[in-house]
Amino acid sequence: MKIEIYDPAMCCSSGMCGPDLDPALVKINDAVLSLKKQGVEVERYNLAQQPKDFMDNKLVADLLHKNGKKALPVVMVNGELFKTGEYPSYEDLCKALDIEPLKQGRPMTLM
Repeated sequence: MKIEIYDPAMCCSSGMCGPDLDPALVKINDAVLSLKKQGVEVERYNLAQQPKDFMDNKLVADLLHKNGKKALPVVMVNGELFKTGEYPSYEDLCKALDIEPLKQGRPMTLM
């Protein structure tokens, strides 16, 4: 089980830095922590820091070429395109992976 997240350009790998935290980034960060706790491999790529990874994935490169940065984030589940333009919910990712969402013991991001 593997999830790949191709993030737009951010100041750090999770986007969880700076004075104004985007609630969508907080939610996806919580989702990533929970999924990792459940044994899911999660890779995140930041356009500002890892542009080569975006170009190495033909599907992501084509989406960027066709739609520009509004295609980001791109989320792939087990090598298949899952969502573009916004982050999916933790529950949607669990459903795509066919695993039960954690009801308790989920990591929480402190703000």
